[in-house]
Amino acid sequence: MRPLSLLSLPACLLALSGCASTDFATGRAEDADTGYAFGDVAGGGGATGGGGDGAAPNDDGLGGERESDFLRLLPAATNTFVFVANPDRDTVTRIDVETLEVITVEVGSKPAVVITTPDYRRAVTFNQDSDDVSIVDADTLEVTAVPVRENFNNMVMSPDGRWVIAYNEQAIEDEDDGGAGVSSYNEISLVDVEAAAHFPLVVGFQPKQIKFAADSGLAAVVSDEYLAVIDLHAEEPVPVLVQIAEDLGDPPAAEEVVLTPDGGYALVRQYAVDELVVVDLESLEVRRVPAGSNPTDLDLSPDGSFAAVVARGSGELYIYDIAAFGGAAFSGASDTGATPEPSQVIALPEGEVIGSLLFDPSGDQAILYTTASPEARYSVWRPVSDPAGEDIQVHLLEKPIRSMAITPTGESMLVFHTLEDAPEADPSSPFYGEEAMTIIDLDDFRSNPLLLAAPTAGYANSNDGRWGYFIMEDQPELVAIEYGTLLYDSVSLYSTATYVGVLPESTYAYVNQEHDLGRISFYEPDEGILETITGFELNAGIDH
Repeated sequence: MRPLSLLSLPACLLALSGCASTDFATGRAEDADTGYAFGDVAGGGGATGGGGDGAAPNDDGLGGERESDFLRLLPAATNTFVFVANPDRDTVTRIDVETLEVITVEVGSKPAVVITTPDYRRAVTFNQDSDDVSIVDADTLEVTAVPVRENFNNMVMSPDGRWVIAYNEQAIEDEDDGGAGVSSYNEISLVDVEAAAHFPLVVGFQPKQIKFAADSGLAAVVSDEYLAVIDLHAEEPVPVLVQIAEDLGDPPAAEEVVLTPDGGYALVRQYAVDELVVVDLESLEVRRVPAGSNPTDLDLSPDGSFAAVVARGSGELYIYDIAAFGGAAFSGASDTGATPEPSQVIALPEGEVIGSLLFDPSGDQAILYTTASPEARYSVWRPVSDPAGEDIQVHLLEKPIRSMAITPTGESMLVFHTLEDAPEADPSSPFYGEEAMTIIDLDDFRSNPLLLAAPTAGYANSNDGRWGYFIMEDQPELVAIEYGTLLYDSVSLYSTATYVGVLPESTYAYVNQEHDLGRISFYEPDEGILETITGFELNAGIDH
């Protein structure tokens, strides 16, 4: 397909020296995990609550821990380009990382997700209103459309980029959920990106999460009743359903699934169920392991050596040695009917409500907190230096936690707060009844709480951990954070910011903004230079 427009930034911006614009704002002057995108803001368990009509027997009454990824519409990058979906205009914008050249190409209707393949050759969009997937050649921008089933709202990609799966994720709020005529909530669409081939499949009711094995040879789709296991090496992929709910008439909500690094086992956490479901993905045998009272979060350590479950109801942290699942201990339990045991149970600080866990990238520190209760505090556990959890430290905050995010280097953390205050909050505090966020240094735990004009709508970090950026709902503003000093600069934009990213291997931020013909700004924080392209879809010019 022919690109719609082409526009490059001026030479002075490319050089970033000896030039200035009369209309950009200057202060005094990540991918969360991938260096430029919002990433998945850790928040523990799902927000779905429990299954059935009433609370589960071991539900502590607080409900599920909430996850917030701010914006589901994430940019995607190759080593040369960044792709940003424009759902209101049915296009994808490609930004050249070297030249900052911007080209826009038409895809399907309402592209809701864009992901790039790890070989950098393609970008793939899921187009929600046209019920198709667009496979975009990163170099030529040639677009291949693959129809998928109806009424989906999300898409995930296998680690090798060979496969994408489109499905309806119940946890995503969707204004256009459902439609006229016949609808199904048991279907997924498996698409072979290389062959542009579509395999429609029927799995369990309302899939909650989809995970791939590290070698991309297997996909696991979790729903409340079943885990659907799909062999991606098969000539004709077919899902095999493994029952994970003991009562199919009233199954508990399946909130999380993780796969062990070798792809041998799937671990499933269910709402208010005091066990983990462990599925042997080769034999499809199901075992259950103790997980404490009301487990609310399940995470793998960064090196994949152990899994950790936060048991909020009993105030404990359950640790599972992943190697034991494939060893004699698990096999023996399977043969005898005995229950495998966790390798360790750690008592959490008495009196603290803790329901979520967030590892730093190194695994040296884990942040423990809750989003289900208005607690203005968090705790720090050091798995390497304090594996038994004998010195878990509690830190205070100005307001309760909506979500948390650790920078790619693990040196800093952002805390996004709720509007609600803690019961013990001081009404005379400038943060009382206001929106706020906090920047924290994870070395000495210095903090800088910020009063905000509106809730945060997205954030991004540079790979080197030096700079972070965030935008707020309905605000024409970009905020740049220098993590070394914990200081910030506010940068005025021409219109409301919609999402923010960082160009790969750089500190450049880019901000998409509301505009009928397209508007994007680039910000260089060291020099405080902002340049804006407006109307690039119709070859409009740079604002001066």
